[in-house]
Amino acid sequence: MRGHSETAGDGPGYPFDETATARAVIDGDGVVVEWNAGARRLLGHAPAEVVGRPAGHLLTTRDAVLPPRPADNRWSGTLDLRHRDGRTLSVWLLAHRRRPELGDRSDWLVVTPLENGSDTPEDASPAATYLDQSPCATAIFDERLRLRRVNAVMARSLGLPQEHILGLRIPEIGGRPQNDELEGHMLRVLRTGRRADVQTYLGSAPEERTQTWLARMAPLTDAAGRVRGVSLSAHDFTEQYLARRRLQLVNEASVRIGSTLDVTRTAQELADVCVPALADFVSVDLLDPVDRGGEPPTGPVAAPVSLRRAAHRSVHPGDPESVVKPGQVDLYPAGSPQADSLVAGRSVVVSDATATLAQWLARDPVRGDRAADLGVHSTMSVPVRARGTTLGVAVFTRFRRPDPFTADDVLLAEEVTARAAVCIDNARRFSRERETAIALQRSLLPRSLPCTAAVEAASRYLPAARAGVGGDWFDVIPLSGMRVAMVVGDVVGHGVQASATMGRLRTAVRTLADIDLAPDELLTHLDDLVVRLSAEAGGEGTTGEVGATCLYAVYDPVSRRCTLARAGHPAPVMLPPGGPPAEIGVPAGPPLGVGGLPFESVELRLAEGTVLALYTDGLTESRERDPDGGLALLCRTLARDTGSLDETCHDILQSLLPSGGAPDDVALLLARTKGLPTSQVATWDIPADPALVGPIRKQVGRQLEVWEVDEAAFTTELVVSELVTNAIRYGERPIRLRLIHDAATLIVEVSDSSHTAPHLRRAKTFDEGGRGLLLVAQLTERWGSRHTTEGKTIWAELRSGEHGNGDGGGGNG
Repeated sequence: MRGHSETAGDGPGYPFDETATARAVIDGDGVVVEWNAGARRLLGHAPAEVVGRPAGHLLTTRDAVLPPRPADNRWSGTLDLRHRDGRTLSVWLLAHRRRPELGDRSDWLVVTPLENGSDTPEDASPAATYLDQSPCATAIFDERLRLRRVNAVMARSLGLPQEHILGLRIPEIGGRPQNDELEGHMLRVLRTGRRADVQTYLGSAPEERTQTWLARMAPLTDAAGRVRGVSLSAHDFTEQYLARRRLQLVNEASVRIGSTLDVTRTAQELADVCVPALADFVSVDLLDPVDRGGEPPTGPVAAPVSLRRAAHRSVHPGDPESVVKPGQVDLYPAGSPQADSLVAGRSVVVSDATATLAQWLARDPVRGDRAADLGVHSTMSVPVRARGTTLGVAVFTRFRRPDPFTADDVLLAEEVTARAAVCIDNARRFSRERETAIALQRSLLPRSLPCTAAVEAASRYLPAARAGVGGDWFDVIPLSGMRVAMVVGDVVGHGVQASATMGRLRTAVRTLADIDLAPDELLTHLDDLVVRLSAEAGGEGTTGEVGATCLYAVYDPVSRRCTLARAGHPAPVMLPPGGPPAEIGVPAGPPLGVGGLPFESVELRLAEGTVLALYTDGLTESRERDPDGGLALLCRTLARDTGSLDETCHDILQSLLPSGGAPDDVALLLARTKGLPTSQVATWDIPADPALVGPIRKQVGRQLEVWEVDEAAFTTELVVSELVTNAIRYGERPIRLRLIHDAATLIVEVSDSSHTAPHLRRAKTFDEGGRGLLLVAQLTERWGSRHTTEGKTIWAELRSGEHGNGDGGGGNG
C-alpha cells in the first residue's frame, strides 16, 4: 500500500526498523501521500485515515505553516500535533525537500525519532569524552544503523540539535540521494566488518555552498568480536575538491576554447565552458570591430560603451535570461557591470546585484524585471584582454547557485577568460588576414571569363573554410588565331603571401602566353620564376619554401587540336560528346620550383562540344576519401552534364565538397570546345615574287565579298599587302597567307620558315621603307608574332565592320 512505506532494507537480515521513526511524505499541495508505521505509532492514525488528506488536519493550530519559508529546502522545529484520541503532542520535526530542483512542487519528507535512547554508563565513559573532544566530525550508529551519538563537530556540520536527531537514520537526517548511498556503504561495513572510505556530500543545512566530505566508516565490535555498530568520521575536503574542480575547468578551457579560428565560435566556447561549472549565465560582449576581424579601439574605454553580443549561455534551455540577442549591439552606461569593468580595466564583482546595480537596472526595466524574477544575487565582469589590447568583457551571473563569487572564483574566471582572449585575438587576426587575402585574391582572379570563338567556359572558386585563403587560380586567355589558353594553378600555403605569389604567377602566365610560348616551354619559364621567388623568400643564404603546381592548355578551334602540359598538377578530365568522361593522360611533370627538370606536353584532337574540366586538388582530395575516389566521383558528376556549364559547376561542388565547406581552396574551370567551320578559313600559298602581291590582294577582296564583309576590305587588303611584302623580302619560303573570320573578327596570318621575329621601328624622314609594321599597328586592333615548329607567324586582328582609312599603297616594309 502506498501509505505504508517499506524500504528496500526492510526484511529478514536487514537492520532497519520502520517503527523507530515516524515518517510521512507531503506533496507540494500539502497533501499526505505516505504514512509509515512509526507515524501511526506516534499519532495513532492508520495510513488509510491520513493518506490523501491535507497535512494541516494533523495540526492543532490551522494557521501553522510547514515549512515557515517555502524557499528553504530543509526545516526543523516543534509543532503541536493532534493525536487520534484527541490529545495534543508537541513534537520536534525535521523536514527535507526531496527534489529541490522542482521548487514548490517537490515532495517533503517529514521525520522525527521515536527512540533516541538515553545516556548509559558507556556514554559517560572517558571514550565518550574523547569523542566530544575529537576535531573530526564523528557519529556512532548502532546495529540498526540508527544514530546513537554524535560529537560537537558533527552536530555543527549537520546544523541540527544533537538531542533531537538521535535515533534517526542517515537518509532521514540528510534527505539527499547521497545519504541513501552512504547508508548502503554503512550496511556493507556492518555485514562484512571491513572499513570503507566514501566521498560524499554530508549535511543538509542551508549553507552558502555545498560541502564535500570524505566519509570513513569502521565497524564497532564488542569484546567477543561481534560487530555491534558503525562509526562514521567525516573529513571536510571541500577546498581540495574545489581546487581540483578549478584545475579541471582550466584544463577543459584549454582543450575546448579555440577549436576554430572564428571569433563568435570562440566566444561561445568560453560561455559553454563556464556554465554551469562557474556561473548560471555567462555573456560575452565584444567591442564592435573585433568580431569582424577589425582592430579594437585604442586608448582608455569610457562609458557609455557600445558592445556587440558575441555569445551567451544559460543553465536554462533557450537562454531566457538574455535581453540582447547574439549579433545585436547594446549601449552599456556607467553603473553597468560591462562598463564599470572596462573603464576600470579589471574584474568587478557585485555581491548584491539588486542593490549595487539598482540605478542601471532602473533605467532598463526589461533587464531589471528579469533579474528580479530570476533572483540574480551575484555578478562578476571580467575584461577580455589579449596582448595589451581590450577586446570586450565577459559577465558571469549567479541566481540558481546560492553562493556568491569568491576570490578564487575571480582568479578562475580571469584565467579562463585570458585563455579565451588570446584565442579570440588569434581568430580576429586570422579573420582580418583572411578578409585581406580574399580581397587580394578577388582582385587578382578574373571577374568574368572572356567570350571567345574557341570555348564556352564557366568557373568556380571557393576559399578554404578554415585554413584560410590560398593561392589557387584559374584563367582563360585569348590567343592569336582564335586560339585560347586555359590555365589552373595552385600555390603552396595559405594567406596573403600565397595570394600575392598567385598574383605574380598569374601575371607571368599571361605575359608568357602573350608571346605564344608552347605549353611545355611556358612551364619551363614559369619554373624559373618560382625558383627566383623561392630565393627571394629566403634569407641569409637559405631558400624560401615557395612552390606551386600548374596545368596549361592551348586549344585551336581551326584545327580542333589541344596541347596540354602540367607541372605536378592533377590531370584534367575530358567529357567527349556522347562518351564517358575520362582523365587525360598528360605527363605529370615536377612541381614548379624544383628547377632543371623538363616538362612534356601532349597533343590531342577534340571533337566539337568536348567538355574539359581543369581543377585544383582541393576538389578531389579530402580526409574522407582518397584522390582516386574523388576523381571517380568527379567523373560521375560530370557525366550528368545538363548542357549548362554553370549548373554543372554547381553540381560538382555540391557532390564533392562537404556541407561545412571545403578543407582546402578549390578552383574549377569547365570549358566546352567549339570548332570553326572550314568555310570561315581561307589559305593561300604565296610565291616569293613581289609582283604577285597585287593579285593576292584581289583574291583576298573576293574572299571578303563571299564573307560579306566588304566594308573591311580596304583595310584588310592593305594589311595583307604589308605583311606579305615583308615576308617575301625578309622571310624564307614556304610562305603562307591565312584569313580567319568569325562574327566580329578578321584575322590575317602570314607564315614563313624564318625564325627571325619582326620588330616595330620608326622610319626616318627620307627612308624609303620601314613603315609597314607601324602602319599595320595603326590599322588593326592588335598584332604580333608567334614562333611555330616550321618558323614564325605574323598576325593581325581587325574588326569585321572596320572601314579602311589608308591610301591603298603597296608593300613598303
